[in-house]
Amino acid sequence: MSAQDNKQARGVFTAKVRSNRKIWPSFYKLLIEFSGDGAEAFARCRPGQFAQFDLSGAALPPDEAIPVDLADSAHRSVLLRRPFSFSDVTVKNSVVFVEVLYGAVGPCSLRMTTLKAADSITVIGPLGTGFSVPQAKKTALLVVGGMGAGPLEHVAKVLTEERPDMQVQAFAGANSAEALPFERRLDELSQGVGFSLAEFARFGIESQVATDDGSAGYRGLVTDCFVEWLEQAHLEAKDAVIFACGPEAMLARIAELARNRNIDCQISMERRMACGIGVCQSCVVECRGENGESAYKLCCKDGPVFNSSEVIFKP
Repeated sequence: MSAQDNKQARGVFTAKVRSNRKIWPSFYKLLIEFSGDGAEAFARCRPGQFAQFDLSGAALPPDEAIPVDLADSAHRSVLLRRPFSFSDVTVKNSVVFVEVLYGAVGPCSLRMTTLKAADSITVIGPLGTGFSVPQAKKTALLVVGGMGAGPLEHVAKVLTEERPDMQVQAFAGANSAEALPFERRLDELSQGVGFSLAEFARFGIESQVATDDGSAGYRGLVTDCFVEWLEQAHLEAKDAVIFACGPEAMLARIAELARNRNIDCQISMERRMACGIGVCQSCVVECRGENGESAYKLCCKDGPVFNSSEVIFKP
């Protein structure tokens, strides 16, 4: 299916909330269900695509449940839709279940935590351009930074389904163990053979964890952990592809590594998106154009997934 087919399938749909689970102190997984035209549209979406959620009608949690650092901002009006990518998409007969990994970090996502089973929510989507799976590649390397976990969990599932012959290795990093947005840790035996994170282990994918403070896994940046692995792996660059999602500083480093090692690399960028459909022009990404000049693309329309070689990162 082409990217154009995906964009034609988008629309405004109503979804039903099936569950909304807290998986870690500040992280949640929302499961919503689409039927009818919505199911048809979201059945076609690719990892890395997103949807704009209308949360203006969702309630705030009780004051005592609002984190101290959000006490002042929590009561701000929610006027604009917010973008969320997907950690899983499952098609079952005539319905489609979409899972969203999110953190309670602001007035909108804080309201999202109060959604409960049988509630309804309206979304615009699926939007943007997602990750693609090159047929000629033999190895996929997934690099996660913080809340970049969701889209790469979706990538892991799609790789398992579409390219079962592909070797896949995942790397996930955050400031600390508490900041890793994963549902559960595996036991020491599983970790000892390379299955650190259950979200990837369920697809038979080995993973490594890195934390800046050393509270879990490798002590240091996930990009440093990734470099050490690369130096021992002896990969054929032409046979490998990197998929990365996380903070921009991490993506810049991954793009540099990919360029220096001649490895194809796709990165999911993040920008503030007011409309999500390319009208407001608020999510510009500076890219390399013809004749060495800058070309400006929209994260919501041309991305959020870009080839790392085309993005210009500022020092």
